[in-house]
Amino acid sequence: MSRMIFVNLPVTDLDASMDFYKAIGFENNPQFTDDTAACMVLSEAINVMLLTHAKWRTFTDRPIPPATSSEVMLALSCESREAVDAMNEAAAKNGGTADINPVQELGFMYNRNLADPDGHVWEAMWMDPTAIPTGD
Repeated sequence: MSRMIFVNLPVTDLDASMDFYKAIGFENNPQFTDDTAACMVLSEAINVMLLTHAKWRTFTDRPIPPATSSEVMLALSCESREAVDAMNEAAAKNGGTADINPVQELGFMYNRNLADPDGHVWEAMWMDPTAIPTGD
C-alpha cells in the first residue's frame, strides 16, 4: 500500500469548511465524516480531516492557534497557472482569502497563497521541472 497523508485541521464551522474545500477541488469521503469531523479527499494519497474544535481537543490539549497566525503552509501542485488562479478565485468566493502573500512568478514556477475560513494557509503552485534554471 502506498503511503498517504491525512492533514488534520481544527475548524470553527464544519459545514462552511466542507463547502470551502469542495469549492477548491476536494471531495467528501462520507465513510469518515460525521457531525464532528469530515474527510476531504484531493487524491488517493492526500486527505484533509476537518475537525471541530471539540473533536480536535480529543487528540491534543495544545492550544488552537488564532486564524491570524501561521504555523505551516501546505503546498498543492496544480496542472497549470490557470488552475492556480482558479483555486485562488474559488477560495475568495467561498469563505477563504486569496493572495495572503505576494504572487510568485519565477518562470518555471508560479504560486499563489490562500487561507481557508480558519486561516490555514495553502499554496497553490504550478511548476515546469524542465524549465528549472541549472545555474550554468
